[in-house]
Amino acid sequence: MKKTDPTAAKSSNRHTGNRTLRPADKSGLQQQLEMFKLIMDSIYNGIMVTDADGYITHFNKPYGQYLGLDPEEQIGRHCTEVIENTRMHIVARTGKPEINQSHWIKGQSMVVQRIPIRKNGKVIAVFGQVMFKNVKDVGKLAKALSLLESKVKLYEEELINLRSTRYTFDSIIGNSQAITSLKKEARKAAANQFPVLITGESGTGKELFAQAIHHAGRRKLYPFVRINCSAIPRDLLESELFGYEKGAFTGAGSDGKPGKFEIANHGTVFLDEIGDLPLEMQPKLLRVVEEKEFERVGGTRMIRADFRIIAATNQNLQEMLPEGRFRKDLFYRLNVIPLHIPPLRQRRADILPLARQFLKQMAQEATLPEIKTDRIVEKALRQYDWPGNVRELSNILERALSSSESDIIRLVDLPFYLHRTGKNTPRQNQTSIKRVQALAEKEAILWALKETGNNKARAAKMLGIHRTLLYKKMKKYDISLGTKS
Repeated sequence: MKKTDPTAAKSSNRHTGNRTLRPADKSGLQQQLEMFKLIMDSIYNGIMVTDADGYITHFNKPYGQYLGLDPEEQIGRHCTEVIENTRMHIVARTGKPEINQSHWIKGQSMVVQRIPIRKNGKVIAVFGQVMFKNVKDVGKLAKALSLLESKVKLYEEELINLRSTRYTFDSIIGNSQAITSLKKEARKAAANQFPVLITGESGTGKELFAQAIHHAGRRKLYPFVRINCSAIPRDLLESELFGYEKGAFTGAGSDGKPGKFEIANHGTVFLDEIGDLPLEMQPKLLRVVEEKEFERVGGTRMIRADFRIIAATNQNLQEMLPEGRFRKDLFYRLNVIPLHIPPLRQRRADILPLARQFLKQMAQEATLPEIKTDRIVEKALRQYDWPGNVRELSNILERALSSSESDIIRLVDLPFYLHRTGKNTPRQNQTSIKRVQALAEKEAILWALKETGNNKARAAKMLGIHRTLLYKKMKKYDISLGTKS
């Protein structure tokens, strides 16, 4: 029977764990260990690893250089003997990681990480890393990041202001049931991408609603492009809407020009005064609204653009359909979400809130103190029918503010036709400015006397004039306490 050489058996049964190592295995493991050591020594930050009892098993060169220690000599020593204020052994005991903690080393507050390493649910080692950065430097970085975030937010707001709109739903002032309900419907419209048709008399704020819808939607960072269909000449309308190529017509720019729909890509196209769009342009507009594609004038390339359509008009488009002045197919394509803004005379509860807001804005723009209105003025504003709607109200208040000599708008500062209860239009036969001014003064005085029960002192105060001046003007206009007209 052949005998086995015990030396050979011992050599062939070297184990690491449960696996027998051959010479080739030893060579690969050695290379791997060398690679791990090179990696650790190449990390700029300080690295230290301890076992579960806090004894150092790994210590990289950068950490040794920073502390003025030989890394090899630290192996086997307890971490508390090498590093001041260390908590590696505590993390080994608790098993709780400590991330981005402050640690005082060599007179500096450093940022450290202490991470427990587990095997089969048990902590077998702790990995420690020291960032060679003072906490103050990290604080500076945090401040820089915070400043960067604030700048990004500022630039985003500027982008909205420059490329988008001036008005939001907060800009729409009114307490009436009509305006509250309308804002609710408009907010719903902002949440989708369907075409919107806004109708209402001139001056009711159709563009304000259009901008608010755009601003509240997902397109708010992109352009809001306004097209006034009644203001662009017929022969230029097509090139304005769709753009033109180089040399498309006499006078065309040398580089061509993008049209409104092209500029509005990803944004909103606001078609104002859509009822005035020439009949021959309506089928072309319909195609663009439906297909979202078009050609420049003189071009051969099809251009696609993604935009939302919001149209507005002060005309009754439905009455124009039987007359053939507006295409039915275009009307039904635009009138997906109809919004009708009632005139100001039908929502009188909004008159005074609007007036106060206008005066506040005017005072801020002119750097004036707060401007108020007296009770008589408020009554006159509420009673007037406002055929020009919100635009007329703003105009009247601007005129009143320019003529007022105090911080209170009084009846005498308003046009005389606003003083007359139930008579809401100026007399058309009064062509002399002096005559109109005289009538305004007389009617203002009569109004004030009536409201104060013929108390001349109170009437003068309401009118913002001295009582002596009131007596002179009463004499001038032959007004006595018994005068009724």
